[in-house]
Amino acid sequence: MTAASSPAREGSALPAIPQELTGLVLEHLREIPDFPEPGVLFRDITPLLADGPAFSRLVEGLADHYRGRVDAVAGLESRGFILAAPLAVALGTGMLTVRKGGKLPGPVIGADYALEYGTARMELRPESVEPGSRVLVIDDVLATGGTAAASISLLEQAGARVDDVCMLLELAALGGRAQLAGRRLASVVVF
Repeated sequence: MTAASSPAREGSALPAIPQELTGLVLEHLREIPDFPEPGVLFRDITPLLADGPAFSRLVEGLADHYRGRVDAVAGLESRGFILAAPLAVALGTGMLTVRKGGKLPGPVIGADYALEYGTARMELRPESVEPGSRVLVIDDVLATGGTAAASISLLEQAGARVDDVCMLLELAALGGRAQLAGRRLASVVVF
């Protein structure tokens, strides 16, 4: 279990997420076997969120990492919202919400993405995006990358520039990193 970063479109790599943040998340992570179904190991971040000082250290550490590089933080529904809101406040930026289909009043733009059995949709209110703004996309878990890739597509369609993506946890075996090629992807913990 490590922290990981990948190079950006322009070749300028961001330093890796500080190891102390990786340790902090691992210390506050609860593993639940066979949830939500047999054979799945669920990694629960609620102990981290419930520990005020630890959650504050995580947010401040991420803010230090991204300070001066982003104009807004986009949280992906739903746990990405929990990370994006305090991070945006710490950075002094706005927060953008990218929601699952049918949860935002119009007008919205949407992007569909593949699931194992079917499709899902992410939506965004385009007027919430300042054209040309540098947006950091953040979520709790990177698995196959479909949600993040669809969300980035929407943000760019609305005029944002998305070079940076941050994931609290990355499940490397599921290959989501390939969906985000050309982005600076920083994962606090990689499994």
